[in-house]
Amino acid sequence: MMTLGEGEPAAGPWTVESLDDFARQVIEAAGAPTGRPAIVAVDGRSSSGKTTLSGRLARLLPDACVVHTDDIAWWHSAFVWSDLLVTGVLEPLHRGTEVRFRPPAWDTRERSGAIEVPADAAYVIVEGVGAGRREVAHLVDATVWVQSDLAQIERRNDVRVAAGEISPSNYASWMREEFPFVADQRAWERAFVIATGTSDLPHDPDTQVMLAPLPSHP
Repeated sequence: MMTLGEGEPAAGPWTVESLDDFARQVIEAAGAPTGRPAIVAVDGRSSSGKTTLSGRLARLLPDACVVHTDDIAWWHSAFVWSDLLVTGVLEPLHRGTEVRFRPPAWDTRERSGAIEVPADAAYVIVEGVGAGRREVAHLVDATVWVQSDLAQIERRNDVRVAAGEISPSNYASWMREEFPFVADQRAWERAFVIATGTSDLPHDPDTQVMLAPLPSHP
């Protein structure tokens, strides 16, 4: 039984599906927009397995690219960045043009490179906490919610802190913002399917994924 955050209903029953079948479900849910790529949001809490799942999905979808919301939020704001995602990435994709976006903080802090998506991309996966937020939902074709056990997430984040990936104070500050943000956004209500990155059920994470139907909303 997973320990979940405020307001999040427990999904289930969980079933083991092949990643190939999952990719086919995503293709069906996203549809086939004309003149632009299909846009898929993979949302969930930090350290829930979103990045890993998105990378595996991108390898199975034709001509797919992944955009990380952490790159949008970098040295800008933990969660006040939906306008940057919209104007810098999603609106150009809807116009069928390539994306080469440098968020303002990239210039301010002299970060090299850019967030790039070629014009001929067929699928764009936007992954991160808030990828399926309501402010961008009208520009997203399909959303996946990654449901996770809070105890397992905490253990994973403890490892990140111990490794020096994030400082204890920054981690505590991030969690103070993330928990109310997720509770307010309720992105699982906009998802077409629920996945989990913290399941103890036997499966091969390299070739399989744990999925559940949408839970009923209170």
